[in-house]
Amino acid sequence: MKLLVLGGTKNLGRHVVEAALKAGHDITLFNRGLTNPGLFPSVEHLVGERAAPDALKSGEWDGVIDMSGFLVHDVRRSAELLRDRVGHYTYMSSIAVYADKATPGMTEDGRLLAWPHGAPEDHFTMDLYGPSKVRCESLLEAHFGDRTAAVRSGFVVGPYNPDFGNWGEALAHGKPMECAARPDQPIQYIDARDLAAFLLRLTVDRHPGPYNAVSHSTTISALAETWRSVVPNSPPINWSPAEDRFHLADEGLFQLDNTRALTAGLTLRPPEHTARDYINWIRAGNTPPPPPH
Repeated sequence: MKLLVLGGTKNLGRHVVEAALKAGHDITLFNRGLTNPGLFPSVEHLVGERAAPDALKSGEWDGVIDMSGFLVHDVRRSAELLRDRVGHYTYMSSIAVYADKATPGMTEDGRLLAWPHGAPEDHFTMDLYGPSKVRCESLLEAHFGDRTAAVRSGFVVGPYNPDFGNWGEALAHGKPMECAARPDQPIQYIDARDLAAFLLRLTVDRHPGPYNAVSHSTTISALAETWRSVVPNSPPINWSPAEDRFHLADEGLFQLDNTRALTAGLTLRPPEHTARDYINWIRAGNTPPPPPH
């Protein structure tokens, strides 16, 4: 298939492109050409800004995977340009879309955040992150109908990604893991490679609608002990660090129902595999990027 990836040279986007290339797809990347511009020399690179994507005014693709759609203005512009020239539009959304942050077991039909009256569509703040994702999902559905999917994830873990990076670095260097959350705090996450494969599958198979792309819910202590288990004689966990890297107050967002995603083909590797691969990646000389917030 001919696939267009918006972004694709950092964090999760790298895994999406790698998975697509491994599957034999014809890839075009559209981004600013500023982050890792030397990656993927065998694919077509279109350089431009999301706000004024002139490079996307021509060309046709079987599917698009949008990894860089943060501003409503930018996603609206790409939707208008691509509506009649792509077969399917898969959008990387977030579990931050949900208005109810306390109820466990929410499906994709859970109540979503409203758009604040008078909020700008061309300016990003963390307060607008969730509402922006909701608004982008809505406008894409208006433009593409059942030719669009929205993938809602939370923590994305693994090489090139920031989440759980402090755990990976600690274990890689023989230091105590730190976590400010309660040990019984619920947690969900997803391996970046599993998420990339799911994004690709939805696009290729043209599955519509929203999906909670998350792991099964566990407790932070159970997950932390699983990570510790892959490094023999690792130090005890520090449950009272000076900095909270997880921000897990919204318990309902980490007990979401992932049945719809699993039914559509999401596969989840064991957490010890994710931990081991991340730690080995760091030991090989890599450094997790800083958190985006």
